[in-house]
Parts: sequence; structure tokens; C-alpha cells
Amino acid sequence: MLIQIIGAFIAVVALSIIFSIPKKFLIYSGIVGAVGWFIYLLFLRLKFQETTSVFIATLVVALISHSFARIFKAPVTVFLIAGILPMVPGVGMYRIAYSMLSEDSGMTAYYFNHTLQIAGLIAIAIFIMDTIFRMAQRRKV
Repeated sequence: MLIQIIGAFIAVVALSIIFSIPKKFLIYSGIVGAVGWFIYLLFLRLKFQETTSVFIATLVVALISHSFARIFKAPVTVFLIAGILPMVPGVGMYRIAYSMLSEDSGMTAYYFNHTLQIAGLIAIAIFIMDTIFRMAQRRKV
């Protein structure tokens, strides 16, 4: 589990470099991704479904991203885009393409549905956390 978390940290920092995120935020974006992956793995170990684990982990990633954005006076996307990288269902997209090439329509439909659920839950979790922060910000004003 520790190796996977370290791998997620390195992958997020590498993606942050590719996206030209300022150097002072590289470590923090890596932390966001590593914490998100840790939460995902933790909930999988607690026998939650993969979709639920992704949803909860993305909520945490969005929460940390919004918090870091306010602490460091930076855009949320600096931390959020790189931070959700470990949760993006890339293997699901690969499996869709592979099963399509194998002409296995049953598995293609299954992987398509599963991948779409995960991608949708990532979007919904980000939307929920963004809405919570916007509501909290309006109450301050």
C-alpha cells in the first residue's frame, strides 16, 4: 500500500511538471494525489465498492484542493487537476478498447458502464465540494 501511495505522489508530481504548475506547488499537488489514493485504497480495504471508494477519495481530493487554494492563494485547478489523476479510470478505458477489438460486446458494455460510473462520480464529487465551498464563501460575505 505504501509503494502505491508513493507511486501516486510521484505520478502526480510528474504530471504537475508536465502541466507547468509552479514549482512551489509541486509537492502540495503530489500530497493531494497521494492522500486521495490513500483514501481510495483504505476504503477498498474496508470492503467498499470501487465506485464508492473513488467517490469518497475524490471528495477528499477536492476538499484538500480547495483548502490549499485558499491557504496558498492559488487557483483550485492547480491542485485539483493533478490530484484526481490517480482516480481517473484509465484502465477502464483500455479495457473498453481491448474488448471492442476482441469483439466481446458483453464485456465492452460492462467496462463502458463501469468506467462511465467512475468518471461521473468523480465529476459529481468535485461539483459537490465546489458547491459547499461556494456556499461557505457566500456566508462569509
